[in-house]
Amino acid sequence: MLRSKLARLLFSLFVLLTYNSTQLNAQKVALVLSGGGAKGLSHVGVLKALEEYNIPIDYIAGTSIGAVVGGLYVSGFSPQEIESILTSKEFKRWASGETDISNRFFYKKAPDNASWISLPINYDRKVRSKIQLNLLPTDEMDFSFMELFAGAAAVAEYNFDNLFIPFRCVATDVEASQSLIMRNGQLSDAIRTSMSVPFYISPIRVNGKLLFDGGMYNNFPVDVALEDFNPDIIIGSKAAANFAPPEEDDIVSQLQNMLMSKTDYSIIQGKGVLIEPDLGSGMNITDFSKAKKYIDSGYLYTINNMERIESIIDRRSNPDSLSQKRLLFLDKNPLIIIDSINIEGSNLRQSLFINRHIRRKNQYLDLNEFKREYFKLIADNNIKSIYPRLYFNPNTGFYNLNLDVKRTDAFEAEFGGNISSKSVNQAYLGLRFNQFGNTSSTYKVGLNFGRFYSGLNARVRIDYPSRLPYFLNFSFVLHNRDYFKSTTYFVEDKTPSFLIRNEYYAEAEFGIPTTSRSRLSLGIMSGRLRDNYYQTNQFTRSDTTDQTTFIFTSPFIKFEYNTLNRKQYPNSGARHYIGLQYVIGKESHIPGSTSPVDYEYSSSHEYYQLNATSESYFTSVAGVITGLYAEVYMSNKSFFNNYTATILAANQFQPILESTTLFLPNYRAHNYFAFGIKEIFPISKFFDFRAEVYYFQPYRDIFSDADNLLAYYGLELERQAYIGSVALVYNTPIGPISIALDYYDKRKNPFSIVFNLGYVLFNRFALD
Repeated sequence: MLRSKLARLLFSLFVLLTYNSTQLNAQKVALVLSGGGAKGLSHVGVLKALEEYNIPIDYIAGTSIGAVVGGLYVSGFSPQEIESILTSKEFKRWASGETDISNRFFYKKAPDNASWISLPINYDRKVRSKIQLNLLPTDEMDFSFMELFAGAAAVAEYNFDNLFIPFRCVATDVEASQSLIMRNGQLSDAIRTSMSVPFYISPIRVNGKLLFDGGMYNNFPVDVALEDFNPDIIIGSKAAANFAPPEEDDIVSQLQNMLMSKTDYSIIQGKGVLIEPDLGSGMNITDFSKAKKYIDSGYLYTINNMERIESIIDRRSNPDSLSQKRLLFLDKNPLIIIDSINIEGSNLRQSLFINRHIRRKNQYLDLNEFKREYFKLIADNNIKSIYPRLYFNPNTGFYNLNLDVKRTDAFEAEFGGNISSKSVNQAYLGLRFNQFGNTSSTYKVGLNFGRFYSGLNARVRIDYPSRLPYFLNFSFVLHNRDYFKSTTYFVEDKTPSFLIRNEYYAEAEFGIPTTSRSRLSLGIMSGRLRDNYYQTNQFTRSDTTDQTTFIFTSPFIKFEYNTLNRKQYPNSGARHYIGLQYVIGKESHIPGSTSPVDYEYSSSHEYYQLNATSESYFTSVAGVITGLYAEVYMSNKSFFNNYTATILAANQFQPILESTTLFLPNYRAHNYFAFGIKEIFPISKFFDFRAEVYYFQPYRDIFSDADNLLAYYGLELERQAYIGSVALVYNTPIGPISIALDYYDKRKNPFSIVFNLGYVLFNRFALD
């Protein structure tokens, strides 16, 4: 065994020495790779063709996506491996800012609200706000770059001349208004800065300088290759072009010309060859859906021009020698094992929180163990971002992990709401205070106001790091629903035409994660629910309403699994929820002037209620998305004093958006099950056509006695009901825009058309 390893090593060294000796006086070739966003994947095809025809590549210089492709090649990846990486689902996901489901920590997720945007508020001598202009979350990208390039940087001892092939990439120092050539340091930093497109990908600091996309000043670094490498021949791969002149009424074209300097995409006459495949025009630089097409275009164009390339490059590489050189380089890559962690950007108490969060089974931490903890920390409300770096320590043979932590601003303001064609318009304002130390705490106040719904939510959440992390949540909610104002035609013959629900409650909750995507919590709430209503449609302005008050206390336990991709109109992921409450309360009824009784009434109630829902989305081969929905509600709730009070206390089935704003007595029951199916036809990445249908089966209907207006049960499984909806939905960065045609078969006016812009979301109702 030892002899065979020694022989293999000696042979590899012999091949490498032979390979190097033949290169001393040979023609030197530099490959220059331009920026160009997704189109720049054509560089991969260029690399494939050059290797296939044994065209030597002695140096590489790249900008932006050219830095990514070139960086992978100089790290020892073959063109075929680079193609596999850059056409993978993982690459498309992090290039578009999406987070892998396995890296979404629902345990940390705050309750959804109707906010559109969040603005950090800084205060020193005066209050000011910062607008985050980078739209792409970079957590997955940052971790992937660290993982891909850490080994090569360690082998090169952080000198880019010592990589598999000497390498340069270009970044932009905005403060100095100049290009910056990256020649050494962290390879992942160099590539990450080179592709930090303004307003899209956030910049990072390297050696104290905030660096942006290299294409701002040099999108085709031929000059860098000439200056640093002095090659005999340059092969230039061009996947970009200068922007058209600015137009007076087009602010985008003006910004493009202000930010991006004109680039010379030519090659010095007689010094090389320019590869410029036809990649089309008018595409989004972040649209990687055509990755394979661009790679193939680069490959075919290079093959078709190979005769011209071969005519100016008389030297050929030896594929066996190149393969041996690549294997030798890769064999030197140290296995990523972490033995120390350094935290920057945080104080001692915050560092203690982070260290306690990163669980270790022993002294050393492997990359998979750290990955879980990294994304768990990213999900914390008090952490804006964590930029990871790995430094290899040759003395120990292990890596030191450096985490550059940016904490969330202490104050954040939220704005949002909903604009509707119905009278359920609402505005939302929120203010959050974040406190970060030994624990991670969030103090938040949210205010909803509108004709149909108004509410106040004050919440405190404290996260504790430990081997099994846990949180404490304290809430106070006050809200009001005015169903009389939610629609002009919600009245049916036997339902109240005037109904206002007021509620407040306080809640204490303790929760733990069960998986990264689920949590288990238990707690107790106590509050008051008050309904003002008429039991008849025959009333005047001088009449007074009936009033039913229910003062309650309710311990609860609930489990939730959630990977849905959106808080409204999701089209991927799943949500499974089960909650059990035990309710102890006292009902009080004060009759109004139209009530059939004239005496006050009170009664005690004790009951349990169990609610379970399941929602899942699946994509078929044809690209159509199918959603399945199921819900079960069970309780031993007793009747309240009259039919209206009873039906108000019953749970309502409300699976579509509009149904959450309506009082639907025919879809309320003490026990029921329901299921539905959704067919979603994606028109584009953000535009869906949705068709939904639901079946509702109460165990027993609740009816009203015509004479005394008391409640009574119908026969078991006597009646069913249906709800349907078709909608066009466009998901914008601030929220969805939708127009829907809804159908309720047990309603006086079964059809309705509703337009909404924003989120129809309310604070949680205690007993719903």
